[in-house]
Amino acid sequence: MAMMNSRAEDQPHSQSTAMDEISSPSQQQLPISTTTKTIKKKQLTLIPLIFLIYFEVAGGPYGEEPAVQAAGPLYAILGFLIFPFIWSIPEALITAELSTAYPGNGGFVIWADRAFGPFFGSLMGSWKFLSGVINVAAFPVLCIDYLKKVIPALQSGWPRTISIWGSTLFLSFLNYTGLVIVGYFAVFLGIVSLSPFIIMSILAIPKIKPRRWISLGDKGVKKDWNLFFNTLFWNLNFWDSVSTLAGEVDKPAKTFPLALLIAVIFTCVSYLIPLFAVIGAVAVEQSAWESGFHATAAELIAGKWLKYWVEIGAALSAVGLFEAQLSSCVYQLLGMADLGILPIFFALRSKWFNTPWVGILVSTVITLGCSYMDFADIISSANFLYTLGMLLEFAAFLWLRRKLPELKRPYRVPMRLPGLIVMCLIPSGFLVIIMVVATKTVLLVSGLMTAGAVGWFFLMKFCKAKRLCIFNSESSSVAEDE
Repeated sequence: MAMMNSRAEDQPHSQSTAMDEISSPSQQQLPISTTTKTIKKKQLTLIPLIFLIYFEVAGGPYGEEPAVQAAGPLYAILGFLIFPFIWSIPEALITAELSTAYPGNGGFVIWADRAFGPFFGSLMGSWKFLSGVINVAAFPVLCIDYLKKVIPALQSGWPRTISIWGSTLFLSFLNYTGLVIVGYFAVFLGIVSLSPFIIMSILAIPKIKPRRWISLGDKGVKKDWNLFFNTLFWNLNFWDSVSTLAGEVDKPAKTFPLALLIAVIFTCVSYLIPLFAVIGAVAVEQSAWESGFHATAAELIAGKWLKYWVEIGAALSAVGLFEAQLSSCVYQLLGMADLGILPIFFALRSKWFNTPWVGILVSTVITLGCSYMDFADIISSANFLYTLGMLLEFAAFLWLRRKLPELKRPYRVPMRLPGLIVMCLIPSGFLVIIMVVATKTVLLVSGLMTAGAVGWFFLMKFCKAKRLCIFNSESSSVAEDE
C-alpha cells in the first residue's frame, strides 16, 4: 500500500512526525503494506482512472430504461437531472477529499477505521464488499440478457448457465492480469460501447417531439417508486468504490480530484443525451421501457444494424462494469489485510502480475454463487447494503472533519462543517427512502448479512488473540491492547 505521500520512503521519520501532530492513535499513518516490496511504481494514470470510475458507476446508459417504465418520461428526465446534484456530486467530493488524505488501498474502510475504530472499519468493509460482489454478479447476467436478443439459445437452460459461468471466469482471469491492462481495456470498452448512442442521438434529432419530454406517463399506469429510486440509485452510485484503488494511483493528490470531476460530467451526459433523444423520437407504451429498450429504440430510429451495435455495446459495457467493480472489491480486501482487519493471506500478490490473487479468487467464487439470484433481487440487495455503508461513510467524513481539522488534505471540499452536514443530510434522506421501500426479502437478507458481518469481526478478533492466523502487525487498528 502507498504511504501518505510519494516521498514516504525518502523520509523515514515521517510516520513519527505525523503521530506527533495527531493525538489520537487511531489516526496514525497508514500501515506499510506487506506487499510493498513487490510494487515498483503506481499503475493507474489519469485517463484509465477516469474510465475505471465511469465503469464503477455507469458504463453507459444501459439500464436507465426502467426509470421511464416506473414513473414516466418527465420523472425519469428529472431524476437523471437532479439526482447527480443530491447524490453523485456529494459522494464524489467526499471520495476526492478522503482518498487524497488517506491514499491507500482500502478506501472507505480506512476512513471508517480512522473515524470510529476497527469494529466500524470491519463493518464498513463487510457491507461494501458484499454489496460490491453482489453487484458484480449482475453484470454477466446483464450481458447475457442483451446477447440473448441476438442469440435466442441463451435465454435459458445449460447454454445460459455455461455462458454466465464461462464469462465470469474469463473476466476474472483478465482482472488477474493487472490494473494497467484493465484500465486501458476500460478506455477501449468505453469508446466502443458509447459509439452507437452517439450515432442514435444524432439520427434521432429530426424525429424528436419535445412535448414527449414532459409526459407524466400513460394514463392509468401506477407509479412504481421502488423501481424508480432503485434504478436511479443503481445507475448513479458507487462513486466511492474507486477509493479502494488509491494505493495504485499515480500522484493521487492531483489525479483523484480531476478524474472524479471529469467522470461525473462524462457520466451525467452519457445518461441524459440518449434519454432525451429516445423519449423525444420514439412513441411507445410506457410498459415497453424495460431493461434493453434502447436496443429496440435504435432499431426504430435507424434500423437493425444499430440495434445489433447497441446490444454488442451493452455486452461490452457489462464487461467493463465487471472489471472495474471486481478491481474495487479485490483491492478492498488487500487494503483490509494491510490494516490488519483480515489475515495477511488476503494481501498476497501474484508473482507474475502483482495482483491480489486471493481477493480475485474469493470475489469470483461469491460472484458465481450470486449469479443464480434474480436480477431485480441482485440490484435491491446490493443497494440496501450499500446504503448502510454510505450512511456510515457520511458519518466518518463529518467526524474526521470535526476530529482532525488539521489533517493534511491535498483536496478539501470547500465548505465549513455546517455546510458539509447539510451536504450529507440531503443524500442521507434519499438513503432512508431506499431503506423504507425495500421489500421484506431484502430486509431479511440484509439483516442476516449484517449479523454475519458483526460475527466476522469477532471471529477475526478471536483468531488474532489466539494467533490462529497471521495479521499485519503494523496496523494501529488491531493493536493487541484493543
